[in-house]
Amino acid sequence: MSYADGLTAFLREHYPHIQIPDAERAVMDRAGRELAASGLAERALRTGDTAPGFSLPTSTGRTVTLDGLLSAGPVVLTFYRGAWCPFCNFALRLLQQHHADITARGAQLVAISPQIPDESLTLAEKHALAFDVLSDLGCDTAKQFGLSFDLPDDLAVVYESFGFDLQRVNGGHPRTLPVPATYVIDQDGTIRWSFVDTDYTARAEPSDILAALDARPTAH
Repeated sequence: MSYADGLTAFLREHYPHIQIPDAERAVMDRAGRELAASGLAERALRTGDTAPGFSLPTSTGRTVTLDGLLSAGPVVLTFYRGAWCPFCNFALRLLQQHHADITARGAQLVAISPQIPDESLTLAEKHALAFDVLSDLGCDTAKQFGLSFDLPDDLAVVYESFGFDLQRVNGGHPRTLPVPATYVIDQDGTIRWSFVDTDYTARAEPSDILAALDARPTAH
């Protein structure tokens, strides 16, 4: 299943009552246009760049470093906004369906969000994720990748009206989020393939991730 093909059915099944009023939709649409026009996606790290190192906690309290991951093979690194985002839920669920395909190619899959570890654990358990979900409080790691941005005031109010308690789930950093992004990182730290999009409804297709892993000279 592709992300594009499965998204509508997932939203219909799990979020059947979502109806966004026109005023709130207008705020969201304007914020999306402004973020797209900001040039953030063009400034973010891309294919050929060197991935910055990180050391982040997992949902179960372990510490994971990029160097440690790369010592065992290539890494598929995906940034998501949080468990409150329906599109993130589907994207992670879909990646879980392809987890065995990724590991069969000698790679490790890791997800990063600005949520506190307890929230990451809840998400991991909900979708039975077999890969690590890391907490990047304040989006410090996302910032190094050029992915972080601050919510406009009116959009923050809209999210609050939806019941999204970002103050709590993000550990006191309610305004800073990453844009969706996925990277395939070679063992030398070079980004082999990248997906970055300011549109929070858009995500990397698993088939493209697998193709990037297959294109590596050492892939098997």
